[in-house]
Amino acid sequence: MRNSQPINIEKLLSHVPLFEGLDTEEIARIAQHTREIQAAKGDVLFHAGDPCAGCHLVVYGQIKLAFTSSTGNEKIVEIIQQGQSFGEAVMLMEKPYIVFAQALSDSLLLHISKTAIFEELERDHRVARKMLAGMAKRLHQLMTDVEGYSLHSGTERIIAYLLREITERQLESNDVIIELSVTKGVIASRLNLTQEHFSRILHELSDQSLIAVDGKRIRIPNVARLQKHLN
Repeated sequence: MRNSQPINIEKLLSHVPLFEGLDTEEIARIAQHTREIQAAKGDVLFHAGDPCAGCHLVVYGQIKLAFTSSTGNEKIVEIIQQGQSFGEAVMLMEKPYIVFAQALSDSLLLHISKTAIFEELERDHRVARKMLAGMAKRLHQLMTDVEGYSLHSGTERIIAYLLREITERQLESNDVIIELSVTKGVIASRLNLTQEHFSRILHELSDQSLIAVDGKRIRIPNVARLQKHLN
């Protein structure tokens, strides 16, 4: 874990898009119902079926949301990155969690109680609009994922994933290197592929000189050429 230092919860909350525009008094009210959670890699924050008492914000680290089948197979639904929140939908529905959440790396999160959120929704409709916008964006991404699983091949899914990992600065160059932030197994589950199928596709792309794989580092020597394989 990173060195545990006291954090300024009010300052962190003031930079959250959901609470952008709220004054210091409103932020202070929310902070009173917010606690920090230090999670080491592998820690489970909650299990499917647990009651939802609020939403989480990732200050740093990565959190996976996933299902586990009766046979023990795991399907990753989403990987939550720094600055993102999760749990709003089940909180608003006042339903238990339908997935489990586990830290993929040492992480620091803020847990904001639903009492604070509900009170702020009553006071400021801007918070409601921003929360709805965030959930709509997530729903749109999930629908895009379903479309990908249904209509796109495994190769197309992996290529699309790699292209999304390219930063705006890297787009200035046609030869880029991507550092995978999670394991290949996690990415495979996220793309609804077995790890064996995922590895086989990477080898095929490497054989075609479309990518070069070195551990978690993937080089794309010609981005435009790789993009053509999505058509």
